[in-house]
Amino acid sequence: MTRSEELFEKAKHLIPGGVNSPVRAFGSVGECPRFITKAQGTQIWDVDGNQYTDYVGSWGPMILGHNHPAVLEAAMEAAKNGLSFGAATEAEVTMAQLVCDLVPSIQMVRMVNSGTEAVMSAIRAARGFTGRDKIIKFAGCYHGHCDAMLVKAGSGVMTNGVPDSAGVPGGCAADTLTAVYNDLGSVEQLLLDNPGQVAAVIIEPVAANMGVVTPKEGFLQGLRQLCDRHGTLLIFDEVITGFRLGLQGAQGVFGVTPDLTTFGKIVGAGMPVGAYGGRREIMETISPVGRVYQAGTLSGNPVAMAAGICQLNILQNHPEVYTHINALGDRLRKGLQEIVGRRGTAAQVTGTGSLACLFFTDKAVVDYETAKTSDTGRFGDYFRHMLNHGFYFAPSQFEAIFLSNAHTDADIDRVLETADAFFAK
Repeated sequence: MTRSEELFEKAKHLIPGGVNSPVRAFGSVGECPRFITKAQGTQIWDVDGNQYTDYVGSWGPMILGHNHPAVLEAAMEAAKNGLSFGAATEAEVTMAQLVCDLVPSIQMVRMVNSGTEAVMSAIRAARGFTGRDKIIKFAGCYHGHCDAMLVKAGSGVMTNGVPDSAGVPGGCAADTLTAVYNDLGSVEQLLLDNPGQVAAVIIEPVAANMGVVTPKEGFLQGLRQLCDRHGTLLIFDEVITGFRLGLQGAQGVFGVTPDLTTFGKIVGAGMPVGAYGGRREIMETISPVGRVYQAGTLSGNPVAMAAGICQLNILQNHPEVYTHINALGDRLRKGLQEIVGRRGTAAQVTGTGSLACLFFTDKAVVDYETAKTSDTGRFGDYFRHMLNHGFYFAPSQFEAIFLSNAHTDADIDRVLETADAFFAK
C-alpha cells in the first residue's frame, strides 16, 4: 500500500469522503487521491515521492506557476508582521485600487475569502439594489456551494452524479431559475415569464465547470441587451476567467460590460481569497454604507493581499505572460484536435486562452446537456494513462486544463506524444 493510500484510508474515517473538497476525490477515475507535499514551477510531488507535471495549478490561480519566487517573498515578508489582524490595512486599499484600475467595469470592490462567498455576496447585493428576488443561472455553471446556486450546478456535482444537493431548503431554490447556456431564447423566456422579478442573470462567461464550454458569437452581448431591456443586473462569475484570460478577464476579451463581477483565489495568487465588485451605485448598497449586510473577519487578509498584489503587478507589467500561456493553449488544443481527428476518436477539444478540455463524446459541446454525453469511463482510462506517465490533470471529465507561465512548448509536446500513444491503442 502506498503512503497516499494509507493516508486516504485514515482520512475516510476523519473527513467526509476522505477529502476536504469533492473535486479532490479520484473516485470517478478509479484512483486514490494523490496526497501532495510540495510544488515548484510546473512540478508537484506526492508523499510517495512521485513527481508530476501539473495541469491543475490549484484549480487556476497559479498562473505564474507554483511557488513563484517574487510572490513567495511578498507573502513571507507580510507574514513576518502578523498572519491576521481583523482590522483595516494599507494592502487592502492597494489591492482595491489595482483591481479597479485593471477592470473598467469595477468602480468599487470588496474582498472576501472565497469564490463562493463572492458569488453569495454579489447576489445579495443585486437583490438589495433591485428589490427583486429571482436569479437566473445556467445549467452546468458552477457558482460555489451557496444554497441558491446548487441548482443544476456543474463541476464536482456532475462528477459525483448529484444533480442538486440535499440540505438546501426548497425556498432557496425556488427563486433560482435555470436557463440553457448559449441559448438566448431560454433566458428571454424566463424574463418574460417572471416580469419585473429577476434581480440578476449570473453566468460564467466561459463555462469552465462542465468542462470548458465557450460562448457562441453574440451570446454574451445578447445577454447584456436582455438584461438592459428588463432592468436586470448582469453578473459575470470570473472566478476561473478573471485575470487568466487577460487583465480584464473574459469581459475584456469579449467586450461585454457586466454590472457585477466575482473573482476567486487568483486575486490572492492561490491563497484563500475572493472578491466582488462593480458599479459604484450597486456597491454602495453594501454595509456599512448601505443596507445589504456582508462581513468577514479574515476578508482582506494581509498575507493574501501581499501575494495577490505581487502576482497582479507581475501580470500588469509583463503582458508577454498572456502571449505565452495563450500560445500554449492554442498549441495544446490544436495538437489534441489533430490527434483525435487522425485516430478517428469520438472526442471534442474545447477551450480558449490558457484553458482547455478534452471531451469524450462525438457531439459538439455547447451546453450542459451535450457535455453530459461524454463517456466518463473512457475519460477515466485516459486520466490514468496520463497520470501513470507523470501528468497531473483534474480527476474529472468536467474540469479544465490550466496552463501557467512556467509551462513550455516542450511540456505541451510531451502531453501530445503521450496522449497520441493512448489513442493509438
